[in-house]
Amino acid sequence: MRSTATRAATVSCALALLATVSACSGAGVDGTPGADGLRDPYFPKQGNGGYHVAHYGLTLGYDPESRHLTGTADITARATKNLSSFNLDLKGMDVSGVTVEGKAARFQRAGQELRVRPADDLDRGETFRATVRYSGTPETVTDGDGSKEGWLKTEDGALALGEPNGSMAWFPGNHHPSDKATYDIQVTVPKGLKAVSNGELTRESTKNGRTTFAWHSAEPMASYLATVAVGDFEMKTSTTKSGLPVITAVTPDEAKASKKVLAKIPDIIDWEEYNFGPYPFSSTGAIVAREDDVEYALETQTRPTYPGAPETELVVHELAHQWFGNSVTPKTWQDMWLNEGFATYAEWLYAEDHGGDSAQDTFDALYEGDYFEDDEDNEAVWDFPPAKPTSAEHISDSPVYERGGMVIHKIRQAVGDDTFYDIVQGWAKTHRHGNANTKDFTEYVEEHAGGDAARKKVAAIWGDWLYGEGKPDKP
Repeated sequence: MRSTATRAATVSCALALLATVSACSGAGVDGTPGADGLRDPYFPKQGNGGYHVAHYGLTLGYDPESRHLTGTADITARATKNLSSFNLDLKGMDVSGVTVEGKAARFQRAGQELRVRPADDLDRGETFRATVRYSGTPETVTDGDGSKEGWLKTEDGALALGEPNGSMAWFPGNHHPSDKATYDIQVTVPKGLKAVSNGELTRESTKNGRTTFAWHSAEPMASYLATVAVGDFEMKTSTTKSGLPVITAVTPDEAKASKKVLAKIPDIIDWEEYNFGPYPFSSTGAIVAREDDVEYALETQTRPTYPGAPETELVVHELAHQWFGNSVTPKTWQDMWLNEGFATYAEWLYAEDHGGDSAQDTFDALYEGDYFEDDEDNEAVWDFPPAKPTSAEHISDSPVYERGGMVIHKIRQAVGDDTFYDIVQGWAKTHRHGNANTKDFTEYVEEHAGGDAARKKVAAIWGDWLYGEGKPDKP
């Protein structure tokens, strides 16, 4: 444990219970410690209680050769209760100092928890600014399913990815999807390299052999969607027909193979806006890394990340997440199917509208068990209900994606196309830049299904397809 206290504690304070982080004055303490987790069904220690973050200002410096990261996190937050202390999630790294409202604060480390004791208690409703200075070699996190996230070393730099736990490897924060904030991310790297992040580039400057890139995200973002990519990227900016900036960063090794599919981004955005409603952010684009740098794609906000040149279907999927997952973000990881079911169904709709299989054809193939080449993959669709993954290790398994898409298709069948698209666009609009869970969704669908008969049809879907164990008797 480390502490910034510069004066010896009194005997009475030394005897106080560490967990209470008691004040050293003789007066009573009005505030109480904030919770060290939000009790997510799958990641109970993820996130923290007692406050909500409004903005992260991250000032980072990274040297790929030594893999050393220096960081200052300026966190603007609002206390939701009277606080004597609060926690931040930070895995690894060395913390050199913490201030709250400009005053030195005591802090302690315990696993992924950074507990901060401000010099003065924080009142409920008070907006405060906490600054954390830290450095070290950020960690790569291995998930329960074996995938890698956190701060990934690449051939010429690094790539930061955060779903579901990786963001706490490179900056301190309230790392749960229910607490969204705006971001300013400034990254300084050796001259010749580029640092790419979310949102829009507001400044690029070079001094003393190092270049600083400042990125601004004006719309709220869950921390798992924040990213930094450092490397020798080819960067291009274009616009959609409506003037939306399209910013792409492609590793030179993948530039030729990516050119054609990335050129489709404006048309894909137009198609998705037609189906899902107005695009929820102020820019879009892509980060294309080498295949060896990362094993999967991720819907990092405004700028999805791909492992090598992506196929069109994958771009459709990750861009659909900008509506479903990024703008409308799940309240807990149990609601992951709301992200992946919609994004998967977007692939089916896109194929249907562009000369491929209809969504019904895809649904039937999944139900009959001949969608995948491998029989085990076909059977895995029915391993568990989409809204009830069996554990944290399975929140990205097939039932969340494919069976989640089947739930969306069943809703379309029940209410008809006109009402279906009204529901989809209304859902995205109602919860724009917010959080929602499965109960919110099912209630919204039933409310807007259009009559008692339709409501009964969709209500039956939840029992058989969303929460039911095993394969339903018939489509």
